[in-house]
Formats: sequence, C-alpha cells, structure tokens
Amino acid sequence: MKIIGTLHKMKTEWATPVKYYQVFEDEFVALNQLIGHELSINFEGYECLSCGLPKKIFRQGFCYDCYQKIPEAGDWIFRPELSKAHLEIEDRDLAYETKVQLQPHIVYLALSGGLKVGVTRKTQVPTRWIDQGASSALVFLEVPNRYLAGVTEVVLKEHLSDKTNWRLMLQNRDSNENLSEIAFSMKPHLPDEVLMYFDEKKMKSHQITYPVMAYPSKVSSLNLEKTSTFKGRLTGIRGQYLLFENGIVFNVRNHEGFVVSIEI
Repeated sequence: MKIIGTLHKMKTEWATPVKYYQVFEDEFVALNQLIGHELSINFEGYECLSCGLPKKIFRQGFCYDCYQKIPEAGDWIFRPELSKAHLEIEDRDLAYETKVQLQPHIVYLALSGGLKVGVTRKTQVPTRWIDQGASSALVFLEVPNRYLAGVTEVVLKEHLSDKTNWRLMLQNRDSNENLSEIAFSMKPHLPDEVLMYFDEKKMKSHQITYPVMAYPSKVSSLNLEKTSTFKGRLTGIRGQYLLFENGIVFNVRNHEGFVVSIEI
C-alpha cells in the first residue's frame, strides 16, 4: 500500500498504550497497527500548512513568510509570558490571540527523559503530555489565561528544566521523582498573583504508556532533507517520534509540511 500526503503531527488517543494516527487529506493511517512491520518514507516536496504553497518549510510546518506573520507562530506561542491579550494589546491578530490566550491554562510537571515544567491550554491535556513523550504528568496549577501560566513557568524554570531530553525519553530513561512532592516543594516559589489558584485537591499524577516493542540503547535522528528515502522496521512510537530498528528515530512534528509517500 502506498499513501502520499502532507505530514502533520500525529493525532493521539489516550489509551493503554496510547493510540496514534497520521491524518492525510483523504485518509488516515492507524500507526499502532504498523508496529513490527517494515515501511518506507520518501520525501516528495513541501506544502506550507498556512498558505498551502510548495515553499520550503522554515519552522512548525510553515514557510518563512507565513511564519513571520501568522498569529499561530507569534512569540507568545513559545514564550507564554509574552501574552498580552488580557491587556487588549495585539501582537499579530488580537481576535485570534484573545481566543487562545484568554482561556484556562495548565502549568504541569512531567517526567519526559527527566523532570520538566511546562504550560499548555487545559483543552490540550493530555495531548501535550503525550506529544512530549511523558511517562507521567501532574497538573500543578490551573490559571485563567496564558500570561499567568507563562509568568509561573518563568519562575519555576529557575528550579526546574522546561526542556524535554528527547534522547533520554526515547531510551526510556526517565527519572523516578515523586511529582506530588516536587509540586509541594515548588509552592513557595509561586508568584503572588497565582497563589490563589494553587489547589492540592486537583493535583493528581497520570501515568502514560506507549506502543513500543523495545527501546534503543542509542538513538540517531532521521532528517528527510538529508536522507530523502528511508526504509526500516517500525518498533514503536513515543511522543511525536516513530522508532525504527537500529535506533533510528523520526520526529514527525519536525517534518510537518513535508509531502511524503509512505509505502507499507
């Protein structure tokens, strides 16, 4: 079977283990069913996820021109503390920014190749945790907008990492910290403006398992711009990565906007 389409980040369904799907324009692939089988991925070109033109992808699935102007790629996306919709100040598109920023956000702790802190919209739980390959996660704080989540994360980053160690995550080398204990230890560092939202009754650890036959001892990343044709046996999926035999891993999220043909 051969499928041609533009890559988007994998859709997920929280189950034991997590279920993964790659959705194309006219069809979708249930990826869990392919684990243990050989498949090939061939790079065919680009399609910007914003303008739809066959322009080289710059970042996040967008061409350079779109990335510089669309609200979906504003600085506040990556640095929530820069959010200003609560002040009615526009970055690129106030209507869009109001819709996204002025909704409940979660500050969370997770084990994903190590302990980390992160921010996501409440509606993106547990998707965000799964996308980062977390083995466990805990809602630390729920606040009414993105700005408050961002300033909280900035403070906590003085004590905790905000990065996923993807290599350790894909080797299943997670640490064993107790997320609840860490959450309580972080309470004294919270900004005064978010203390009212701290509620220990809402703090609960969630465990996540992934469809992986065996984890590699070492990992090597596949880049379709350097290796346009790849063939290998799929051995698992975690985060937004496809794991192949011999430690080859493919970051689907980093290849959004790439047109590929997949042969199974």
